[in-house]
Amino acid sequence: MYWPFVGAPPITGGETIMSDFVNDIPLYAAGLATTIGVSLLGIFISVIGGIFLALALRSRLRLIAIPARGYIEFSRGAPLALVLFLLYYGGPQFGLLLSPHVAGIVGLGLYGAGPFAEIFRAGFSAIPKGEREAAEMLGLTPGQRFLNIELPQALRVTLPASVGQTINLVKESAVLSVITLGELTKVAGTISSITFAVVTPYLTIALLYWALVETIARLGFYAERRFTVKGS
Repeated sequence: MYWPFVGAPPITGGETIMSDFVNDIPLYAAGLATTIGVSLLGIFISVIGGIFLALALRSRLRLIAIPARGYIEFSRGAPLALVLFLLYYGGPQFGLLLSPHVAGIVGLGLYGAGPFAEIFRAGFSAIPKGEREAAEMLGLTPGQRFLNIELPQALRVTLPASVGQTINLVKESAVLSVITLGELTKVAGTISSITFAVVTPYLTIALLYWALVETIARLGFYAERRFTVKGS
């Protein structure tokens, strides 16, 4: 109430929060960029690994199919944090030294490959047998049949499930803070430890995660509509 005599108004709580938030925007931006980059690369590895695992499950050789099934069951049951700890903290015991970024990408990729394998296995199984037989009659090699007939149809059929799994992996990326990776959750923890604020940083990253998930969902919906129009 005495600010006119001091020469400047007191800073209110709302002004302090807003000032801190503005100052922390570069940190949020860096965390968001890290989350997006690591998630994209990890999801790419997951998709590629899932396709190969799905093909391994279809193999008539038990030496290939059984290890693939074992890996899928392990990846479905093991928490992501456990995979990250084994890679980042356990790896040096075996001469495997990984940076937080590389460990995060590889860990996310290995973790997501199992669920994607089950998704693609269902997609390959949904392809009518007659189309494979027609491709054989046309003289297409197994590789040509896979690239030109089976894979495009499997990707189209499994698009909704793949989008859902992609969203799950983006949200799971919040666990990457356990290996000191500077993604969104780590940034929120750092800001909270410095400013002693809890609600603002974590609410901010919650909104950023929501924006990421909403963007992925809308892109998936748009792609699904495009595939439906082309297929009709």
